[in-house]
Amino acid sequence: MRNYWWKILSIILLLYAIIAGFTVDIPNTNIGDTLRNVFYHVGMWFAMLAIMTASFVNSIKFISKGEIHYDTKSKEGVLVGVFFGLLGIITGMVWATFTWGAPWANDPHLNGAAVSLLVYFAYLILRSAIQDEEKRARVSAVYNIFAYVLLIVFVGVLPRLSTNTLHPGSGDGNPAFGDMDTQMRYVFYPALQGWILLSMWVLNLRTRYKKIENYLSEKELD
Repeated sequence: MRNYWWKILSIILLLYAIIAGFTVDIPNTNIGDTLRNVFYHVGMWFAMLAIMTASFVNSIKFISKGEIHYDTKSKEGVLVGVFFGLLGIITGMVWATFTWGAPWANDPHLNGAAVSLLVYFAYLILRSAIQDEEKRARVSAVYNIFAYVLLIVFVGVLPRLSTNTLHPGSGDGNPAFGDMDTQMRYVFYPALQGWILLSMWVLNLRTRYKKIENYLSEKELD
């Protein structure tokens, strides 16, 4: 039971975020009830960043220790991270449709997110192009480290240097974190933790599945 507490906590936090997210009173802002999407959209991106960080750490561990299971964890982390990144893009496009009148805009935040995902798509393509397992693991680990640095730059640094953006959280009077009242924060922070724990859970399942798959493959070869 002690190994499952965080999974149970993830379910509880997400159920709370989903229910409270649709029922909590929100401030009267110029984007109306669409502000409720902050409980879900932002959580997707925090989950992606958490998983990509775990993948980055596993790449470093593989380079330093050379143990192939770190490469497996790193690759599965990228797959899960890309999945949550795509969910973040989709929820963002839905939000943008109602607030900006279009699902996409030439905005530093959006463009940075898209470029970051493309960098990780290239990582997956690179892996599929290399047949030798050891070489694939080494090249992928190095690439993943650079990909993570680019992710931080494109998502966390460059958008904050821009003053010409529509994205919430940038510019004066653009509702986001600073405009959330206490009630919203009571939902927002548990939601973030719930999405991050869920992403870790998915990563854990994928990694275990991959280990079983590799074990069965080795058995067949024997």
